[in-house]
Amino acid sequence: MADHTFLAFDIGATSGRAVALTVSGNSLCMKEIHRFPNRMLSVGGKLFWDIYGIFMEIEKALSVCASEGIRPCSMGIDTWGVDFGFVAGDGVILGLPRSYRDTFTSGVPEEFFKVMPREDVYRRTGIQIMDFNSLYQLYAMKRSGYSPLEYASSILFVPDLLVYMLTGRQVCEYTIASTSQLLDPVTKDFSPEILDAAGIGRTLFGKVVGPGTVAGVLDERIAASTGIGRIPVISVAGHDTASAVAAVPAEDCNFAYLSSGTWSLMGIETEAPVLTSAASMNNFTNEGGVEGSIRFLRNITGMWLLEKCMDEWAAQGRKYSYGEIVAMAEKDRSECPAVDPDDSTLSNPQSMTQAIALLCEQAGGPAPKTDAEFTGCIFRSLAGKYRDVLETLKGMSPFPIERLHIIGGGSRNALLNRWTAQAAGIPVYAGPSEATAIGNCMVQARAAGLVKDRWEYRRLIAGAFPPEIYMPE
Repeated sequence: MADHTFLAFDIGATSGRAVALTVSGNSLCMKEIHRFPNRMLSVGGKLFWDIYGIFMEIEKALSVCASEGIRPCSMGIDTWGVDFGFVAGDGVILGLPRSYRDTFTSGVPEEFFKVMPREDVYRRTGIQIMDFNSLYQLYAMKRSGYSPLEYASSILFVPDLLVYMLTGRQVCEYTIASTSQLLDPVTKDFSPEILDAAGIGRTLFGKVVGPGTVAGVLDERIAASTGIGRIPVISVAGHDTASAVAAVPAEDCNFAYLSSGTWSLMGIETEAPVLTSAASMNNFTNEGGVEGSIRFLRNITGMWLLEKCMDEWAAQGRKYSYGEIVAMAEKDRSECPAVDPDDSTLSNPQSMTQAIALLCEQAGGPAPKTDAEFTGCIFRSLAGKYRDVLETLKGMSPFPIERLHIIGGGSRNALLNRWTAQAAGIPVYAGPSEATAIGNCMVQARAAGLVKDRWEYRRLIAGAFPPEIYMPE
């Protein structure tokens, strides 16, 4: 079999990267092409994403590929969920996408529930209630007369917006749309009742397409300026967690996954949505996965806590590598209590260290004082949260959960993996750390006909990137 190379753009809330994955028979070879920061812009008291800056970094990565003689068969883009941009009737992008970290949706769900009861919202969407869901963003924008929405001809979620900027073609990919709390998880289309309650027209969204759909071909001007040529652009699993879960190196369905990054997302993969009262009460979500599957999961604040602390320390002249951070936590012997990573005060505080210290004091224990104590507190808090969510998940799972697969950047944290295995009481399989980019590429490989389904490419991934196993002590 000839070698086939696929290019993934995996763009998270704090950074993005371009990764090339070459499929050669049963072997996989991955190469990072380009890495870049992704930051929110604060303008006029509002938080936005610099979509044009991201676009320029994509162009830069394509130029690097061309200069190194890498000719991908196709490319695909995945990003964080819920956020979106507006396009006018003449094709012009209207402003910058608002960031889910903006507080303009604070308290909006409670206002929306006056129009449609909370129970009905969950029954129609199966999505975890979070202030920043697309539904509440659009509802707040509609009520305030937000001008980009007023003049919009279409709404594109962030990966679809980037695809549009690259190809001129508009698509609405299933997995990224499923994060919006606008989709019916049974029909896998936008819920008319939800849209009516929000005052949003169905015509603003395109036809929902599944992962692996050819969205278009790279615009000829971009193809020429970068030297990469007119390669196909595939609508992969546009939500980064959907791409990551696609790459879980599992041999059967009896597993839970933890996609560990800025956010930690813990869940299971099912063939049908779980819309029970227990799922609603425990605030679990039913988001789209590859091949029409459902990712039944819970969003947990993850490495965001550590990232914000590290930003503070760096501003004070103390910069640490990831290895140094783990070593610091392992040596911590403080008695600082664990905190709830999902506490609202940790969402986006001016000082993360002060917010954590205050929660520790409120819990009746000493507050962390040193960087090592803060790091140890964060890791203990995350391990405890993972245990609690996993126990809740076991009670709702239609199958036994025999192991936990940790994927994403957090899977490199051997200490947290060990603590999680101890807390959860089941084996932890860690890796691959680049699951999102790998899943992105393997969806492209399936679109190219190289693999037949997700179980086949999961076997390839397990062979190429074998996970490290941590047994509970």
